[in-house]
Amino acid sequence: MIRFENLTKSFWLRGERRIVIDNLNLTLPTGRSLALLGRNGAGKSTLLEMIAGTLRPDHGRVVSDGTLSWPVGLGASFHRDLTGAENVRFIARIYGVETDDLVAFVAEFSELGKFYHMPMRSYSSGMRSRLTFGASMGIKFDTYLVDEVTAVGDKSFKRKSREIFAARMQHSSAIMVNHSMGQVRKFCDAGAVLENGKLRYFDDLEEAIAVHEAMLI
Repeated sequence: MIRFENLTKSFWLRGERRIVIDNLNLTLPTGRSLALLGRNGAGKSTLLEMIAGTLRPDHGRVVSDGTLSWPVGLGASFHRDLTGAENVRFIARIYGVETDDLVAFVAEFSELGKFYHMPMRSYSSGMRSRLTFGASMGIKFDTYLVDEVTAVGDKSFKRKSREIFAARMQHSSAIMVNHSMGQVRKFCDAGAVLENGKLRYFDDLEEAIAVHEAMLI
């Protein structure tokens, strides 16, 4: 269960306050893998960061009864001056998992080679996504927050990412931002559409997709 209580977030843009999440009160059910849909700039990534606790709302709060990953693909929880391996060690200690096991898992999965032991400020966006995705897949969360990351890398890495994510979804749920409706249909069984600061939940994924696509016309 993830519950939003009077959740509000805004940003100042060119001297004007833009409300991205507008007094949101909604409960997302346990055990569903949710597609978070909306236009570009609607605030999907902002909402993921607030769910994860890496971004503070203006008002309100997010309540959850399970463990949540950081927003995989955004890399906001990682320090750019630390190496990839150092970041993974730090995360292992925070989440209470075996440090050496997680470091070894991410090294093999991410395929970063020597860059794994270089500062993250030297990484491309794709390399950061490989690291953050690998680190999150190495930890068992109740809910994974995923932002487009299964699209990263070459064909082989994409396939590997989809396979391990599908394996995690056998025992966990997810909130996924993905512009590929094929990927959404593969991994999600419910949907929510974010528009003008309001979030609408749909038990029927196809209904959520239809509402989303109608807004894009």
